[in-house]
Order: sequence, then C-alpha cells, then structure tokens
Amino acid sequence: MNVQGILPYARTLLQEIVRSGDTVVDATAGNGHDTLFLANLVGDNGKVISCDIQDEAIMATNERIQKASMSKRVKLHHIGHEHLNQLPSFQTAEIRAAIFNLGYLPKGDKGITTTGDTTIQAIEQIYSKLSKEGRIVLVIYHGHPEGKIEKDDVLHYVSNLPQEEAHVASYQFINQRNNPPFVVVIEKR
Repeated sequence: MNVQGILPYARTLLQEIVRSGDTVVDATAGNGHDTLFLANLVGDNGKVISCDIQDEAIMATNERIQKASMSKRVKLHHIGHEHLNQLPSFQTAEIRAAIFNLGYLPKGDKGITTTGDTTIQAIEQIYSKLSKEGRIVLVIYHGHPEGKIEKDDVLHYVSNLPQEEAHVASYQFINQRNNPPFVVVIEKR
C-alpha cells in the first residue's frame, strides 16, 4: 500500500487540476509554503491570491516568494479569508483551486486561529467563483479547542452541499492518536 501523508495528498489534489495560467487561492498563507507551491503550478501567466490576518504570516510568505523570484505571480493580502470578495483581483477571476490550512500559524500565536464562521464565508465566496471541476482543499487541524468547533462547523456545512452541485470527500488516517489532521476536498460539478 502506498499511502500519502496529509500535506502531500492535499498538494496532489491541487497538482492534478491546476495548470499554467490559472488563478488560485491560498486562503491561509501561513509560512508561504502553499503559496509558493501554487505559484510554481500557475506559471508566468497565472495568479495566486494569497491572504492571512497575521503580520508574521504575511512577512514569512513575502520573504519566501521574493527569495524564489515569484512575486509577479502572487498577490499577497493582509486580510482574513472571509474578505476575499472585497479584492478586485478576486472579483474578476475565475478560480481553479483553493487551499486552506485551518487552525493556527505553526510556531505562531496559538490564540489566533481560523474559525468555522469565517472559513465557511470564505468557502462560499471561493465556490461561487470556482470553475467547473475546480477544487477547494481544506486541511483541517482540530487538535485544539477552537479547531474542534471549526471542524464540526465546516463538516456540517460541506456535508450539506447538494450532490448535484459538488463532490465532497475526505482523506484521513483513522488509526493515529492525538487528532491527526485530515483533508476535505470540494469539487464543483
């Protein structure tokens, strides 16, 4: 059996569909790893819309993007993902894919976390701009109090998306301790 880890699998889900010239979203820039990954996928003619509410996340992502000479491909915004629809670059785009790493910034302030209500708002905004067969990938970290609430809220929301409009699937390890993260993917039909 060749089982992928959670983060490699999330990236595989994106790599399968994102092509050069696409517009994609990193809804939780964090330390910039996914923003850079997406910038490589979209090529010179594509665009990554990346956002985060934390100064240190914006600085880390910007540094990573600058170091890789990818700044022309990335629009980095210091906002919460629930405000994506206020960005002109988002308003005019057709989105091919998006990724969320829910929870808190690794090595950051654990008191600042994503929340179910803002994440659902962002999912709705992205889904409305998503191309047919486009994907929203959610990596759900739920090993902290707010994460458990967010997990329940998000799972309730995505479980109720009409099957005529979207395929929703999850990928998780069921024999690991300590609330391992898992992936939920929404694919627009």
